[in-house]
Amino acid sequence: MSSRHRIIGFIVISFILFVTGCFPFHGMRKSRYTSSVVDYLYPHRTVAEQPSIPHLSLPLRVGIAFVPESDVRPMARALSGKNKIDLMERISSEFRALQFVEDIELIPTEYLTRGGGFTNLDQIKTMYNIDVITLIAYDQVQHTDEGILSFSYLTIIGAYIVQGEKNDTNTMIDAVVYDISSRKMLFRAPGTSHIKGSSTPVNLSEQLRSDSLEGFNQAADNLVIKLKDELDRFKVKIKEMPKAYTVTHKTGYTGGGSIGCIYGIIFLILGGLAIWSGKKK
Repeated sequence: MSSRHRIIGFIVISFILFVTGCFPFHGMRKSRYTSSVVDYLYPHRTVAEQPSIPHLSLPLRVGIAFVPESDVRPMARALSGKNKIDLMERISSEFRALQFVEDIELIPTEYLTRGGGFTNLDQIKTMYNIDVITLIAYDQVQHTDEGILSFSYLTIIGAYIVQGEKNDTNTMIDAVVYDISSRKMLFRAPGTSHIKGSSTPVNLSEQLRSDSLEGFNQAADNLVIKLKDELDRFKVKIKEMPKAYTVTHKTGYTGGGSIGCIYGIIFLILGGLAIWSGKKK
């Protein structure tokens, strides 16, 4: 075979590999795994329901669930069922530490329908006997190109923009807590991570899978830290804004650190001091 034929053959094979995506240096590659609380609660992006004043009956029963993925293709499922259970367990540990929480229910994603909204949440409320639900969504984008890119993710309070670089993994996990009956968002906590990757074309797919899982783990760590802060702020908010939240106690629940209990203890202490002072005289 002449050198001319070899050159032509090389060009033809290279072109075929490039078109079919098998050529190792084919430039930009981008993958995205996403789910959205906005899409789940307001699928038609219509005017949201006007929330009423939450009636929080303590102790609360809290549910935790991942909203359905925006893309239902098998390859678009970045988190396995076990990954989701592990993350929900980490979040539930923060709620279990609260005195006003009675129980935590981990709800399988299969019970949430795409675009189900509050109608679906009402069904889950009845099924699991919960008062409040924590909805978890995520967005992960992986870039492998030479440009500086960014992506935006629509959260319940607005767009969140993340800058991207060559061969990196950006992840955000969003936890939104709702009182189901009133349709009121109580608070939210975002967790983010950014992994700057480097790999050869040969092991690129394997490295991207590893970076994807590590990105979710790091974002979950960040989310748990933010969740602690938001829970503390929420406890203060309930005390400082009595008109915005109606709080009652279920039968048999004393509330531990409630204001009424504190006043009772102070009264008993003062009464005891008065009796002891009278005996000394």
